[in-house]
Order: sequence, then structure tokens, then C-alpha cells
Amino acid sequence: MMVLRILFSLLVAFIQYLVIAARTNQDDFTAILSLKNTWENVPPSWVGDDPCENRWEGIGCINSRVVSITLSSINLSGQLSSDIEELAELQTLDLSYNKGLTGPLPPSIGKMKKLSNLILVGCGFSGQIPSSIGSLQDLVFLSLNSNSFIGGIPPSIGLLSKLHWLDLADNRLSGTIPVSKGNTPGLDMLVKTKHFHFGKNQLSGEIPPQLFSSDMTLIHLLLENNSLTGNIPSTLGLVQSLEVVRLDKNSLNGSVPPNLNNLTSVQELFLANNKLTGPLPNLTGMTSLNYVDLSNNSFAVSDVPPWFSTLQSLTSLIMEETQIQGQLPVSMFSPLQLQTVVLKNNKINGTLNIGSSHSDQLQLIDLRNNLIDAFTQRAGYSVQIVLADNPICFEERTEKYCSIPQPSNTSYSTPPENCTPYTCSSDQISSPTCKCANPYTGTIFFRAPSFSNLGNSSIFASLQKKLVLTFQSNNLPVDSVSLSNPTKNLDDYLVLNLQVFPSGQHYFNRTAISGIGFVLSNQTFKPPRGFGPFYFIGENYGYFADWATGSSKSSSAIIIGAAVGGSILFLLLLIAGVYAFRQKRRAEVASKKNDPFGSWDPNTNSGGVPQLKGARFFSFEELKKYTNNFSEVNDVGSGGYGKVYRGTLSNGQLVAIKRAQQGSMQGGLEFKTEIELLSRVHHKNVVSLVGFCFEQGEQMLVYEYIANGTLKDSLSGRSGIRLDWMRRLRIALGAARGLQYLHDLANPPIIHRDIKSTNILLDERLNAKVADFGLSKLMGEPEKGHVTTQVKGTMGYLDPEYYMTQQLTEKSDVYGFGVLLLELLTARNPIEKGKYIVREVKLAMDKTKEMYNLQQIIDPVIASSTAARSLEKFVDLALKCVEESGVNRPPMSEVVKEIESIMELAGLNPNAESASTSASYEGENKGSDNPYANESLFAYSGAYLPSRLEPK
Repeated sequence: MMVLRILFSLLVAFIQYLVIAARTNQDDFTAILSLKNTWENVPPSWVGDDPCENRWEGIGCINSRVVSITLSSINLSGQLSSDIEELAELQTLDLSYNKGLTGPLPPSIGKMKKLSNLILVGCGFSGQIPSSIGSLQDLVFLSLNSNSFIGGIPPSIGLLSKLHWLDLADNRLSGTIPVSKGNTPGLDMLVKTKHFHFGKNQLSGEIPPQLFSSDMTLIHLLLENNSLTGNIPSTLGLVQSLEVVRLDKNSLNGSVPPNLNNLTSVQELFLANNKLTGPLPNLTGMTSLNYVDLSNNSFAVSDVPPWFSTLQSLTSLIMEETQIQGQLPVSMFSPLQLQTVVLKNNKINGTLNIGSSHSDQLQLIDLRNNLIDAFTQRAGYSVQIVLADNPICFEERTEKYCSIPQPSNTSYSTPPENCTPYTCSSDQISSPTCKCANPYTGTIFFRAPSFSNLGNSSIFASLQKKLVLTFQSNNLPVDSVSLSNPTKNLDDYLVLNLQVFPSGQHYFNRTAISGIGFVLSNQTFKPPRGFGPFYFIGENYGYFADWATGSSKSSSAIIIGAAVGGSILFLLLLIAGVYAFRQKRRAEVASKKNDPFGSWDPNTNSGGVPQLKGARFFSFEELKKYTNNFSEVNDVGSGGYGKVYRGTLSNGQLVAIKRAQQGSMQGGLEFKTEIELLSRVHHKNVVSLVGFCFEQGEQMLVYEYIANGTLKDSLSGRSGIRLDWMRRLRIALGAARGLQYLHDLANPPIIHRDIKSTNILLDERLNAKVADFGLSKLMGEPEKGHVTTQVKGTMGYLDPEYYMTQQLTEKSDVYGFGVLLLELLTARNPIEKGKYIVREVKLAMDKTKEMYNLQQIIDPVIASSTAARSLEKFVDLALKCVEESGVNRPPMSEVVKEIESIMELAGLNPNAESASTSASYEGENKGSDNPYANESLFAYSGAYLPSRLEPK
């Protein structure tokens, strides 16, 4: 003990000396210490009392003042302390790619008057953007994209006269775009700003004409994926510096202003998926145009415009459903850079002739669903031509151009550089230079690429070369980079996986990771021409050494090391004292893992399981008996989990028994946890767990047997059940009530994560029951809001917001339920022949007409018997549920009330037990003794891997 006292006294003396000798400004140190105490996972070098002298990782200093904090991708979590205002000399704050950083930005951030770079890309910040940000008069770079900010864009941002880059995209911002009025500032004052990136928000109202002027130097205007309405302002044509314009996926209407034709520098123009009317715009003057997409608007019927042939810089011409008529001229295929022509769903007729002098880069001509009746073929075409659904293909035709091409499986990946890749250890990857290492990984999103040919390896090779050159010129220890899996996502962004490999060792230190992140987040990296504006989302890097090397090791680390060394003696004594106890506990734990049910008594009537509520233990012999020795007669389906058997218990109850196959089994404790949780779920509109079996190497789950199978099969006609409109309303209500129970009343709440028609089952009275928790995610109350998780679900029902952000909320279930409502309405698959049901309903809908003009889409079974007003309200509800942004979708409690209201409007009692009399069968009676389709009756059971219910 005397030795420990001496060490402690020495430690106190040294700390007192360091406080006196510290060179870091005291206010700065106080602020940094507050951040350290607020955050988790700060760098291990953050010890001692002198961040500047001891070179704390991520902290940059000049003359004892902290001037920069760059800490990207190091798994920081916590909130941004208001004490950060004490960093009066701070010029750069970059905390990008730390998704654990949450909560609001403190208003005190506006007191850091020297801040020039505020970069918080891809974090978890929320709340409103503080208006005090307008006080940062030196701010040049403001990037807050890919967070969860809400509220409006602060008008005070208009005061930032030095601002070059403004990126607020991919948040939940709402309201109108602010412009100046009287003494109130607005974004129209930002005449020196080059970038307005506001896409993927919930901005509404008109695009203010005042926003644009001839004084502006704007080059990127990105407003895609919002809720903007009104006309495109003609003042946009005054901004001669524009290179990229994205106004797509809004609700803009009216004609395209003629003076947009004056924008001779525009390279990418996206106006698709709006409600634009009038004639097709004349783009003859846009001589720099590479990529144009005007698809899915309401333009007047127009002849093929001359600019199809005159714009020699075109690479991609995308104009689906734009009312184009007439014959295509041969000359339109001759621009030297042309790669893709997509003119689907128009009125193009006559003969298709692409000539012999077409572009060498031409890859695809997609003209499906037009009026073309002839095709002039020439030998040696390498172009993929699609003429399906044209008169030329109406008869039985075997020509390749009459078929719809399947998606290509070929995808670019950086090849090795004249070497043979190594077989590396499980946590390392062979680099392009064939060295095993732990790369830094992330995803690059290019928001408006000018090319569409993703098979051109030279394009990606040039990007790869430019990345390496940029990293190395910024003195970063980068050996090589690898690019892979280029794809176009739902936002028409080009998405690329990026791996950055270290040089000189197998892993990066934190300083290098922050440097790489900063080069990408502050746009130091300039991609080759044609890639357009981009952003990067980095992943947390998990391969750091415990301590920094070389000069960053501080004297404070040595002192602490000495103190720890002195403590080892005491720890050894303590370890010796508890060793025997821990050995005993380890044996008990091992036993429990091998037999987690060892303390349960399966022989009592209740199952002897106080943890279970309404479910019981079954022995293997019991289930063997109830299924006639698991006979083929009782085998009613199979899936990834294993086989499903119908069984009859001794009391006559029918059950469905899921028997796990080898390779699908969970660990014993996992299995125990799952059945404890599932046993708590009790609701008449949710499939119930009856019991389980865990013995003789078997894992089985016993569910109630649902006689009439899935809703999917009833809608498709496979079951022979005919569902009228009244029955469909009751099914919708039952499914909604079951889902509301999971969200609001289950303990803990459950997000289903895979709502679809095959997971809604119909009992003998055709009551709906929500099934299959194989993908479910538990959401405890402390974090009820969202759970960050690997994306799972079924295409067509999958929430696009969840797909993009990987943040799962109960609103993701609401989206899937909205698709389910449209499926009830139309009896169509969510994705059928390349058409997405949500989009098809939106395109066909006209609220000024009866039944919203949806008669051609509605299932004929219900078309004649449906009350127009109840159907219209039903459609309104479905479209609310499939809003792009989750915050605009109603909770399931509200959905239930809406469906009840619709039922009352249709003359139904929403609280009636059942309405099976309103359904009929088109063949033999169905029921427990006549399962209609073995392969689909239990599609919900075992269609996925074993469930993983994961309390957070």
C-alpha cells in the first residue's frame, strides 16, 4: 500500500505541473474537455491537459489556440455540447460520418465567428437548424446533408455573403425556400454561392422567382425529390453559370420557360416526374447538354423535336411518356457521345432506322410501348434495341428486340495492377496492388452524372486514378483505391462502393482516416468531368491501434502508464481471489447455454414457464405424434427455416409446426429469448405462438393454424376465394389493427419490417392476421424513433427512406401497408412487368373525375360494387402511407381510424366480428380440411432465415 500511495502522490504532482505548463488556451481546453466528457469513443490520445502540446488526434492548433477539429468516421457518439462556443478561434469543424452523433445543433454555434468550414455530413443530428448560423460571417462551406434536420431553411443563411457551398440535402426540411423581404434575409442574397443542394427533403410551395438573378454565380441547382409546386420561374434562365439543374420528382406544373434555352452551360437537365404541361421545351440552345430527362410529365402531343439531332454533346436522352409522335430521324443517333436513348410509352410510329453512322458509344435504344411497325436491320449492330409492345412485335416474334432485356449481372470492380491477389486473413482484403490490409470503406453518390453507360471501365479507372492522386497530394498514406458495384439508385444517383487502402502498414490511424474523410467531405477531391456533384458517406473504421505512434505519445501517457503499472500488483491479488469463483460461474453459464431450458419443467399443465405468456413446451415425442411422425401428408410447405407441418393437438386444435433444419438453427439462448418475446404477442389480428420444442437436437415453433392461407392467394384467385369491396375493407382494418398492436401495445414494441400480402393470413371467417416475424425488429422505448439496421424486406413494399438511410422506424411498416392497400384495390403485384403500383396509381389518378379516374386500374371484381366516395378515401389513405418521407406518413393508430371512417362511409360497422358472408368461393369450399396450395399456404412460415429478434 505504501508503494501505491507514493505513486499516487507522484501522479498528483505531475498533473499539477502539467496544468501549470499547459500551452493550450484555457478556454479552448475547457471546451474540448466538455466535448470529451460528452462523447463516447474519443481517440485514446485524448489524455492530459494540453491538446495542442500533446497533439490530440483530430485537433489542430496555431499558437496555443484550437483552429480545427476533424474527426470523421471514428464512431463518435453523443451530442454537440454548447460549450463549443468557447472555441473562439475555430475555423474548421468536420465531424462527418459519425452516425452516433445525435440531437440538435446548439444555438451557441453561432458565436464561433471565425468558423469557415462547418461539415457534419452523414451524422445523426436532428431538430431545427439554428438561425444563429447566420452569424458566421466567415463561413465558406456549410454541409449538413444526410442528417435528420427538420423545420425550415433558416432565412439567416442569406447573410453568409462568403458562402461558396450550401448542402442541406437528404434531411427532413420543410416549408418554403426563403427569399429576402424587407429586413428579412433570404437565399437570393447568396450571389457568390456556387452550390444549392436541397434535394431529398420535404420543401413545399413555389420556387420563388426572386431566388434567381443575373448576378448569381450558381453552377449546381439541386431541388429533386421535394414537394415543390407551381411553375418553373423564368428567372432561372438568367443564371448563365448553371451547369446542373435537377427539379425532378416534385409537383411542378405549367410550361417550361422558353428562356431556359439560353442556358448554354447546362450539362445535365432533370425535369422528370412532375406535372409539366404545354409543348415540349425547345432545348436547341443548350449546346453543352449531355444528359436530359423530361420523362413522366403531361406535355402536349408533339412531333419529334429537331434538337434530338442537333445537340452533339448528348450522351443520354430519357423521355418516357412525354407524348412524342411521329417517326424518329436517322440523324438523331449520330451524336458522337450518345450512349442511351429511352423513349418508352410514347406514340412514335413508322420505321425505326438507326443508320450505319450511329455513335460508337451507343449502348441502348429502348422504344417499348410505341407504334413502331418496322425495323431496318443491318449486320453488326452491337446496340441493344428494345421494341417490345410495339406493333412489330404483336405477333409471335422470336427476334431479340421483341423481348424485354433482363438486368445485366456484369458490374465493374477495380482489377489487380499486374499482380496476383493474396488470400488474406478474414479481417483483411487484398488491395489492387495485391497487399493485404484493412481498407477504409464508404459509398460515393454522384448526383447528376452525364453518362449512362456503367460498363465503361475506362470511366471508373480515371476516377480511381484521380482519387489516389488527390489523397497522395494531400500527404495521406494511401497506397491504392478500389471501386466496385456501380449502380443507379431510385434517385438517379450513380452509387459506387469505395475502398481506400493504406500504404506502409496494414491499417490507418485516426489522423489518416480524418484526413481522407475531410478530402471527400469538403470537396477537396474534384472528380473527372462527367461525374457531376457528389457526396460521400463513410463507414466507421474499426482497425485502429490502441494508441497513436511516434511523436503523438505524450508524457502524460507515460505517467498514466506508471500509475497503471503500480496498480497491477493489486489487480493480480484481486484476480487470484476471484479466479475460483469465476471458474465456477463459467461452468454454470456454459451449462445454461447448452440447455437454456434446463430449469423449466415441461410436465406441468402450464408448461412451468413463468417467462412465457400463453405458450407451452412440447416434447419431441408429442409433436411427432401430432404430425403422424412428420409424415408427407402433414407436410404443408417449406422455406429457408425448414419444413412446416400441420398437426392436430390432443384437444383437437390445429397447429402449424415449423421445424428448423440444420443450418437454420439458432443458439439456445437466442431461441429461448425469441419464444419468450413471441409468447407476449396476443391479438386477434396477429398470428399467435402456441408453443415450442427444444430437445433431441430439434428446434420447433408451434403456431395457430390459419385455414385460408395468404391474402396474396385470395387476391390472385389461387385460393378460389372471391373478395368483394366490403370484405377487403374488413381485411384492411384487421391488418391495420394487428400492425398497430405491434407498434403501440406490444412490449417491447415491434417493427414488422416485411409487411406484404403473403404475410397477411385469413382465418376460417376471413379475418386478417399479421404473420411472419422472421424479419422483425424490437424497438425499446428509450430509442423509439428509429433503429439503424441492415436493410431487409421485399422489393415493392420496401420503404425507400429506410432503403437509403438504413434507419428503420414504424413508418417503414406504414409504407409497406400503403402498398398493401393499393394491392387490395387493384389485385396487382407491387411490381409487375416493370411497373410499380405506387407510381402507376399516381400517374393515372385525377381527383377531378369520379373514382379518381382509376377505373382501368381497379380490380374488376370490385369495380362495379364499390362506392365511389369510400374508394376515393381509401386511395387518399394509401397514398398518405406511401409518402416519400416517413414524417409525412400517418401512424398506424391514425390509419386504423381512417379505415374505420371509410367503412362507416360504406355502410359497414367497423366493430362487427366478421363479414365472411360477403365473400364467396369460386370452387370447392376451402378450409382446414382443404388447403388450396401446399407451396403457398404457409409462405409466411420459413420463407426467410430464422428470425432474429434483437432488443436494442
